[in-house]
Parts: sequence; structure tokens; C-alpha cells
Amino acid sequence: MINRRTALASTVAAFAVVASGAALAQSKTLYVGMNGGNFERTFTQAVFPEFEKANDVKIVVVPGTSSDILAKATAAKDKPQMHVMFLDDGVMVRAIGAGLCEKLKPGPELAELAQGTRMKDDMAVGIDLGMTGLAYNKKMFDEKGWAAPTSWMDLADPKFKGKVVFQSASASSFGLHAFLMFNRIQGGNETNVEPGFNKFRELIGKNVLEFIPSSAKISEMVQTGEAAIFPLTPTAVATLKEKGIAAEYAQPKEGSVVLMVAQCVIANNSEPELAQKLAAYLLSADAQSKALAAGNVVPSNTKAKATTPEAEEKLKAFHANMKTAVTLDWDAINAKRPEWNSRWNKMIER
Repeated sequence: MINRRTALASTVAAFAVVASGAALAQSKTLYVGMNGGNFERTFTQAVFPEFEKANDVKIVVVPGTSSDILAKATAAKDKPQMHVMFLDDGVMVRAIGAGLCEKLKPGPELAELAQGTRMKDDMAVGIDLGMTGLAYNKKMFDEKGWAAPTSWMDLADPKFKGKVVFQSASASSFGLHAFLMFNRIQGGNETNVEPGFNKFRELIGKNVLEFIPSSAKISEMVQTGEAAIFPLTPTAVATLKEKGIAAEYAQPKEGSVVLMVAQCVIANNSEPELAQKLAAYLLSADAQSKALAAGNVVPSNTKAKATTPEAEEKLKAFHANMKTAVTLDWDAINAKRPEWNSRWNKMIER
């Protein structure tokens, strides 16, 4: 007959084994750096749950602008805190150059991606295709009887004095894109920005109500009637419209600017296999179809499907505008970006 002390010891040992097993089976956590707002909401609610369930993992978003996420990844380069990050294409070029990304593993998803979305050596790939063009306050335009904008130079139209909202070119890809297109119209290019800096304050700057660090205030400024015209993407405009905000997108005749959000697996992260698996899933047609339906995220996977007639129309309009979209020289931009940022802050936003 087993005595009570032996029975108690056996019970304690059994609980210890169970507890140990539970600890070993505890879900892992992956940290993904990405833009907050619509992007974070879309992936958290509509895209990540399927992967989390299938892989017994929790995905936590680290929100911030591309510059914020790059700074976090750079600061923790020796011991990464994130596993995957989403950055605007120009910022991603800098991340790759700094050795922050590891090469994506080969997989069927890569072969399904649109042309031009695989960055050098597959160190990063596009996950959301976009473009920066012009957006406008449709309610105001209708009330004033103004025609929709057709050119980047509409930002310099005297009738918009005090009604132009412009994102800071030193902090925002939208603002930088708009400035560089203005610079091209003035005769410059990415290796020569003197025409842009010499003429911006005189032609566009005088119309600007406020330089903003990001587009977060746009919705409020449209609703209060402060903003008439501003650089923005079709995706961001679609999101505003879904909230009942009277905004419309206009494709400039000089072309919009390609704005691709790319993803990379962070080098030397603590869960390399799981991070690669997540990156592959996010490139799949299934995941990108979900992101399109839930958040107007334009797929890079050519096999992704629009789930509604409305989404199909958005895709058609996007592909039509992409025919005139401009791709900037990011090597030239990144080589001079710190200098431009300083000049912009001193000369334009002073």
C-alpha cells in the first residue's frame, strides 16, 4: 500500500511535468514593425489571425512611420526586438544597405509577384503597391465650382492660397514625392534638386497652410474645411471615403510616384524560421486578398483576388494610373537625403 507521503510526492511530480509541458507549449510571439492606423488595423484584424491560429503564435504590431521603425531596428541591430518590418521602398533601400535584412527564402509566392516588386537579391519584397498623387476636398471643390486638379503645379494655383496642406519632405514619403515631382517640372532630377529648392517657397510654399509630419491630420483638416488639396495615395483616399470624408484622388498628368511598401525579415532575429514563414504567408495570394478586402491594401501578388465589385474597380483604376507612374532614383535620393532634410527644415519650413 502506497503511503500518503509517496502519493503526495507523485502528485506534485505529475503537476510539475504538466506545468513544464505547458511552458514548453506556450505560444511564441513575433513582433512586426509597420505603419499604424489603417495598415495595423487591416493586418491585425484580417490577415494575421489565420497565421496565428495555424502556427500557435501571437503577432504583435510595433507601430510607427517607416523612419520610426528603421530607427528602432537600427538601435537594436545587435539584438533585434522585431522579426519582420514593413517600410516604404526608399527607406527599405537604406535598411538593406545597413545590413538589417536577411534574404527571403525561395518559395512559390515570389514567382507570383508583380514585376519590379522584388528588391535586390530578394532582401525585401513589395507587399503593398501604391502611388503618391494629388487628393482634394471634393465638398469644397463642388461648392467653389472648381475642376478636379490635373497637375502637380495645381499646388501653386493662387486660388488655393492658405488651403494647401503639405507633408514635410524631411519626414514623409508623400511630401518628398511631391517635392521631387515639382523639382522635375522645374528642370531638375534626383541628382539635382536646386531647381526645386530655389522655386518651392515662391510657387507652392506661399499657398501652404501647414506642413505636417504625417497624413494623420488630413481627415480632420478636410472635415473642418482647412484643406483643399494635398499629396496622398489612392489607398489613403479610399480609406477617407469609407469614413464618410469627402476626398477624391486625382492622377497628375506628369505622373504619380510609385510608393511600394516592402517587407523584410530582420537579420539575426530570435525566430528566423517562423519569421520567414510569416513573410511567405504575407506574400501569398490568400493573405493579400484579405488585406485588399479589409483595408484597400493593393496586392503585389498577381494571383490575389478582389472579393467585391468595388474592390475590382479600385484595382482597375490603380493599374490604369500605374501606366504613368514614375519610379524615383532611390540610390541618388538616399545618398543626399540627410542634406536635403536639413535644407528643407531650414529653407522651407522655417
